[in-house]
Amino acid sequence: MKKLLILLHLGFGFQLVYAQKKILPKFVQKMYFDKDSTKKSSFVFLPVLSSAPETGIEAGGAGLFSFYTDTVARHDTRVSNIFAYATITTKGQNRFSLSSTYWEPQNTYHYSAAISYINFPSDFYGIGNNTRKADADLVDEKRFKLNLAAEKLLTKNLYAGLVLGGFNYTYKDTNFFGIFQTSPQVEDRSGGASVFAGPSLIFDSRNNNTYTTKGLVITSYYNLMHGIFGNNSYIGGLFNIEYSQFFLLNKKLVLALDIQEQSLTGGRSPFYLLPALGSDELMRGYYNGRYRDRNFIAGQTELRYRFNDRIGIVGFIGTGEVAHQSFSVNTLKPNYGGGLRYFFDTEKGLSIRADYGIGEKAPGESRQSGFYVGLGQAF
Repeated sequence: MKKLLILLHLGFGFQLVYAQKKILPKFVQKMYFDKDSTKKSSFVFLPVLSSAPETGIEAGGAGLFSFYTDTVARHDTRVSNIFAYATITTKGQNRFSLSSTYWEPQNTYHYSAAISYINFPSDFYGIGNNTRKADADLVDEKRFKLNLAAEKLLTKNLYAGLVLGGFNYTYKDTNFFGIFQTSPQVEDRSGGASVFAGPSLIFDSRNNNTYTTKGLVITSYYNLMHGIFGNNSYIGGLFNIEYSQFFLLNKKLVLALDIQEQSLTGGRSPFYLLPALGSDELMRGYYNGRYRDRNFIAGQTELRYRFNDRIGIVGFIGTGEVAHQSFSVNTLKPNYGGGLRYFFDTEKGLSIRADYGIGEKAPGESRQSGFYVGLGQAF
């Protein structure tokens, strides 16, 4: 109920601020309220403020710069962007990420790049689809990752390309009696470094890549990994495929579907490479990493209603699970919820979103849930 009240307050707040926008500084008006029908670049900043027992107060900000590489009105070149996110906590933890996606004129090539660093503790619950909250073990994590990708348009809507990058993960746990140290399922507790590369294949017929109302996108890639620096002998890979389709039911109503599957390949199972359930995009309401294993599958449907150019709401429902070998319909976990959207750039369809997701209620535990604030649609 508290999260629902927060969503309602955000909705009323958006409307109230929008109604009184003339009293705000001009740069704030331009950032959040100007209605520009041209293909000009735009920038928005979103403050970040949260609190948790393991972090204290976390504060920072996120910024999004969006632009077109082709300003010819008759061309349907997609929106490119640069996104930055940085926070710091009162306990000395921090995280930073910088990412960009770039569409060449008329979408003939697509490039993306991302670099991130995390120095942050996270709760580890064990491996599998039935972990317990009581087993939560706070583990220190330092994670650096670089990801690069490029795709070329082969024929209408079909892209082929290459994904490559590298990472270095390190972990430390001082609780020698916790599940992180005692579970025989946990492989490579200290972390490791690897490089990866592999092919990608994408079919993309969306009418817009920021606020899609019709079309579909199927994204698939396979990352072949090899350990480096002498602290990681892992050789394997990660396969990912995701399908999303969008239906315009009427002028204001969109039905969106999304299904994703991931599988870790190779003879070993480093715990930090295991696909995990729960994020701000899929299976909202679950702590990311509460459930992890070699295979992951999840699906969701989202109904999006846009009152006007600025304000929208969504409702979503989904299900998913992780498995060591094969999936079972009987062990799927539910999720559902809703959220608000404020479109700060109406021409590009860019929005700020606030979602509240609800998950399962495991025996002897409170129902799982999560509140998310971010930029752009969930998918």
